[in-house]
Amino acid sequence: MADTEDAGTSSVSEPLDLVRLSLDEIVFVKLRGDRELKGRLHAYDSHCNLVLGDVEETIYVVEEDENEQEILRTIKKQEEMLFVRGAFRDAVPGRARGLSY
Repeated sequence: MADTEDAGTSSVSEPLDLVRLSLDEIVFVKLRGDRELKGRLHAYDSHCNLVLGDVEETIYVVEEDENEQEILRTIKKQEEMLFVRGAFRDAVPGRARGLSY
């Protein structure tokens, strides 16, 4: 999947270089349908298919109560390993959000 020959190089000249630099780092992936993933990036390919480990999935659901008030409900799921097809919205390396793990 990932090209390991230049894994030690830290320059970014194209978008996939940022993904390469994020290998074995915590990344945030925003999916369609109000879903987000946070996990460790293990592998990727040129189509931006991702393999994440130790994944926390967050799903945001908007419901109406009996007074027709909108309530935001959060559902969290844990997965040991997850394959993410490259049709996601955004991916952000953990260090870009100023977070440390």
